[in-house]
Amino acid sequence: MAEASAGAAAKVVIGSVRETAPGERRVALTPETCKKLVAAGATVRIERGLGLAAHQPDSAYVDAGAELVDTADAVLAQADIVACVQPPPAAAIASIKSGAVLVGMLQPQADAARGEAIQARGLVAFPLERLPRTTRAQAMDILSSQAGMAGYKAVLIAAQLAPKFFPMLTTAAGTIRPSKVLIIGAGVAGLQAVATAKRLGAQVEGFDVRPETREQIESLGGKFLDLGVSAAGEGGYARQLTDEERALQQQRLADHLKGVDVIVSTAAVPGRPAPKIISAAMATGMKPGSVIVDLAAETGGNCELTRPGETIDHGGVTIAGPLNLASSGAMHASDMFARNVFNFVSLLLDKQGALHFDWNDELLAKTVWPERAAS
Repeated sequence: MAEASAGAAAKVVIGSVRETAPGERRVALTPETCKKLVAAGATVRIERGLGLAAHQPDSAYVDAGAELVDTADAVLAQADIVACVQPPPAAAIASIKSGAVLVGMLQPQADAARGEAIQARGLVAFPLERLPRTTRAQAMDILSSQAGMAGYKAVLIAAQLAPKFFPMLTTAAGTIRPSKVLIIGAGVAGLQAVATAKRLGAQVEGFDVRPETREQIESLGGKFLDLGVSAAGEGGYARQLTDEERALQQQRLADHLKGVDVIVSTAAVPGRPAPKIISAAMATGMKPGSVIVDLAAETGGNCELTRPGETIDHGGVTIAGPLNLASSGAMHASDMFARNVFNFVSLLLDKQGALHFDWNDELLAKTVWPERAAS
């Protein structure tokens, strides 16, 4: 009987509370992943109303085996593992049980107060944006799953802002030519944007400094924009262009943009400001009625004229800098994010559902913050 009690005491409590970041509608735990965590032997406790903004009612969580708690502080004080989407503010971190695990998109080094609060509580923080980009980690990769939604939404925004049809139409009033859409950047967001623009019937091109992305762009029905300057480097990474190569690339891109109707720009480097690809002069040289949707607005934008969170008119060219686009597709974005979290948290649970750290696992060792000293 004593052994059973000890086993029950070791059962891990996983908690999640309502997001407080402005405009954030996603959740880190869905009824689907709650059910899986309960089946794995964990106790799941959530703040009432956790999933309402993502269209997940409390009743669905209860049906999945979760326990509802009235206040965020009560959840945070009880949880051994706290799952979140956006990083909690320092005040909320102070309410988390000392020594607990915090999992989500934490960006601890982007805010000194946040990082200090995490360390002051002795939390074991796993910022999932630090996850190694390996094949095994793909099922936990929040950057990729959320970028897919962002790329999709960016094209829909572009289609709404454009004063043209995307597809070619043959009508009694004559033939409407298809819009020419250029996607800059062929990461997950860019490739999703290529596919979405193609489905809408546009004439689609994709551009990336890495020539090996040609095949990916073309496989989705896009045409690879070759500016005659290759940034191919060693190991599949792009090398830095020389000043002469960059000047030639910029001039050829500027000439090409004069015939483009819509640009969706997605080039971003995690942890660094977005590269400036579209100069003010390039934007000025585009046709009246053209549209630029800058998906990199959150890190400064790929266009020099982008204003994060705003949509502006620049001499007849519309430039949009939307923020947190993944949240605008909160239901499916939450489904993907929560599965990423579940797959990672599963690495922290033993067969009895108790908390266990295997620091020989590179996914844990390379994601944890602060970094642990090698044993």
